[in-house]
Amino acid sequence: MDRVLGFAVVSSVLCVGSVLGKYVRGIVNTKEDWVFLTRFCFLTDSGRLDFKFRYPKSRCCQNILLYFDESSQWPSVYKRPEKDCYQKEAVLRPENNQVINLTTRYTWSGCVVEGEGDEEILSCVGGRSFRSVRERWWYIALSKCGGGGLQLEYEMKLTNGQSFWTQHFSADEFGILETDITFLVIFATVFTLSCYFAYNLKGRQLLHTTYKMFMTAAGVEVLSLLFFCIYWGLYARDGVGNGSLKILGKLLFSVSFLVFLLMLILLGKGFTVTRARISHSGSVKLSIYMTVYTITYIILFIYEAEFFDPGEVLYAYDSPAGYGLMGLQLLAYVWFCYAVLVSLKHYPEKQPFYIPFFAAYTLWFFAVPVMALIANFGISRWAREKIVNGIQLGIHLYAHVVFLAITRPSAANKNFPYHVRTSQIGILLSSPKGMGTESFPHHAYGNSSFLGDSQPNFTELFSIHSAPLKTIDEAVGWKGQEVAQNSDQKIITTTADLSSTFSPPPPPIPPRSSALSPPPPRLASHFTEYFSMQGGAGMGSKA
Repeated sequence: MDRVLGFAVVSSVLCVGSVLGKYVRGIVNTKEDWVFLTRFCFLTDSGRLDFKFRYPKSRCCQNILLYFDESSQWPSVYKRPEKDCYQKEAVLRPENNQVINLTTRYTWSGCVVEGEGDEEILSCVGGRSFRSVRERWWYIALSKCGGGGLQLEYEMKLTNGQSFWTQHFSADEFGILETDITFLVIFATVFTLSCYFAYNLKGRQLLHTTYKMFMTAAGVEVLSLLFFCIYWGLYARDGVGNGSLKILGKLLFSVSFLVFLLMLILLGKGFTVTRARISHSGSVKLSIYMTVYTITYIILFIYEAEFFDPGEVLYAYDSPAGYGLMGLQLLAYVWFCYAVLVSLKHYPEKQPFYIPFFAAYTLWFFAVPVMALIANFGISRWAREKIVNGIQLGIHLYAHVVFLAITRPSAANKNFPYHVRTSQIGILLSSPKGMGTESFPHHAYGNSSFLGDSQPNFTELFSIHSAPLKTIDEAVGWKGQEVAQNSDQKIITTTADLSSTFSPPPPPIPPRSSALSPPPPRLASHFTEYFSMQGGAGMGSKA
């Protein structure tokens, strides 16, 4: 059979091929007398159903039933076991042409008899236009009241107009392709800017792990939108698309979200901003939390694929797994608040970064569950999918743009978080446990090194390069003299008698007597900070 052909087996089992597709094919073979086939959201005046039905004449006579989304129609009959087939048919309005009798007696069905004898087949080819006061969900069912079961081979094409952007799309999906293309361009721009900023940060040894996580989240988001755009583009062309592309896009979208969430928690705890590593207990807690979050996401995907009823218009978060994700999001926010407060308590000079960081992402943490609740209870089902898609992408874009802005490597950026170089972190991490420290020296922010190209950057001359840690005894010695090693593995300066080591310097050259000679240049006072090493209390050098 064709790859898009759904197949139903006997014993009261119905399996519809590509139920939510706008071009559907399938076979019904069941002992039931009333079954659901598919649904579609039609426009007010340009909706169209083209059909082709075939079934044995001996199983005559079957009906195609067209319900719409009013409470007196589809909700009153679907999943109502107390109602029989006749009662489900009774809610339809004959004057609205909501029943298509698949017989030769009903002219509008387009049915003719094919074959001879016991092999006679009723073949029905026709169409139906839909007009209503607003966009409506229409539900198509098959019935044969009185017993005998149902047997039908069907093929349906459901369309909204003839435009490439609307023809195969349900009305609740209008604008999704255009929205995804727009956000793909914007996120690609954000990712490109992040790569450019990363290049500048790498040159100054400030490209930290948290910024790499941000770049990963942005890049995966771009890939996700790319797969979504390809899927919807194929779908707009043939009404079927490739479901694997859509699933892959959803998975990548979730991965991007999880990486960004982990990055926010790590920054809240001060990782790469005020400390070089996360404590062992903190790492274990983070691992458990992210594992639970990932498993919940997987359950949500499985629940959506296996348990969502195609006869109902449902939203991914309208499920136990969805509510679980909202709870985990709020738990992450509580953790985020605590981590930021602790970081500010120990590093109050980091307020220019943490205060706007906390305020901006407080909105982000609450935006996801609030959006889910509004989608579940406040948005009409015939418009929910396209509205939620735009809001969700807007929330993700907001998060990425804010982070890109507060971490831009510019001397004018007073919110820049990093002040310790990656090479210095390497030295801290290579220190034996108990000998070094996980915390960084106190410093407001690190954008003082973002000087113009026309100015000398003296900090680059005195940056500590990544190299294996050596003891003072191995690294320093003056003619057999041993230099004492302090308990914290920090470099300290001492005074020494160098008269026996070097010969006396030559007498100074007298200055020229010319009155036109300019005075020697003087170093600006602010350069003194480049010739000092910041360390713990009591470890500074003396002149």
